[in-house]
Order: sequence, then structure tokens, then C-alpha cells
Amino acid sequence: MTAEIAEEVFGEHFETISRYVDILSSRGIEWGLIGPREVDKLWDRHILNSTAFSGLITPGATVVDVGSGAGLPGIPLAVLRPDLQVTLLEPLLRRCNFLSQAVDELGITSRVSVVRARAEDHDATYEVVTARALAPLGRLIEWCAALMEPHGVLLALKGRSAAGEVAAAAADLARRRLTADILTVRAHPRAESTTVVRVA
Repeated sequence: MTAEIAEEVFGEHFETISRYVDILSSRGIEWGLIGPREVDKLWDRHILNSTAFSGLITPGATVVDVGSGAGLPGIPLAVLRPDLQVTLLEPLLRRCNFLSQAVDELGITSRVSVVRARAEDHDATYEVVTARALAPLGRLIEWCAALMEPHGVLLALKGRSAAGEVAAAAADLARRRLTADILTVRAHPRAESTTVVRVA
């Protein structure tokens, strides 16, 4: 059922995203980037969740996926939105090797680059900064504020802790003159909802 929803969401790009799911469910597990129990949940918990906030990103934007890990949300986003230039930022060599291989095999190297660095050491700026299950919002802002262009946004995929994290980060937000909104988004009307904190 969820793969059918994904087919509607991805349309002509469904074959590419299916190849990525195959990579995650084989090499992703072998390399320890995805837990074996996650295989049945790849489509809803990982792929559709990673693209639920696509509508918040302006056409042709530059995007950096901080702490990209297995490429979530950066790779599904790049497959769904060929107009975006996506950088997968990941400090660990093994994960960077996995990402480079995946991007190459999916044929998206012209618009997706893999950079090995920590967010705080990376000196480029982007219109959109994304992060998924990486760190509490206050720490995320500390790491990512310098990556945001002057009118850029941070889109952090969060769970039930979103409101508490926004409240806890109030002083950091005020000091940096940033605002945070909590949004509920879906990749498709029948898909599970995703909570996103948008910092601008």
C-alpha cells in the first residue's frame, strides 16, 4: 500500500527511488546504516517521511542535508525534486562512501554532491538546511545557523518532542533573531503526517 502511495508521489521518478530502497535494504543493512527491523518501514517511515516537506522548498533552491547518514532526507528529496541542488553533509567516512556509491548508482551526481565534514566546519551557505533526527533543536541551530543564507531556512524533521524543543531553544532563537514554526506536513493525503520545525 505504501509503495503504491510512493508511486503516486514520485511518478516518473519511482523507478529511481525504488532502486534506492533496494540499496538501503541490502547494503544499508550490511554497512550498519539501517536496522534490519526497518526494512518493512522504509517506504513510510523513511522515504515518504523524507519528502513530506518538499512543498516548503522553493523551486531551484540549494539544499544541504546535515548529518545525512544513509541519505535521509537528502536523497529522496533530490529524486523527487530534480530542480534542487543537494549537498549531503556527513562527517563519517564509511557513510560518505555509502552515499557516494548510492548517488552514483542512482545517476544523480549532476545535482547531488557528498561532502565529508561536520556542520560547524563546513563553510558554504545554502537556501535550505535540512536535518532529520540529528540533535535537539538548540544544538541544531548552533551547528547550522552559519550554513543558512541570510533569508535561508532550517527545516528540521522532528517527532512529538517538537514543541518542547522549540520552547527549550527560545533563548537561542531570540539571540540569533530567528523564529520557529511547527508544521504538520504529508507527502500524500494517505501518507502518515510528519512534523517539521521551520526556523527562519
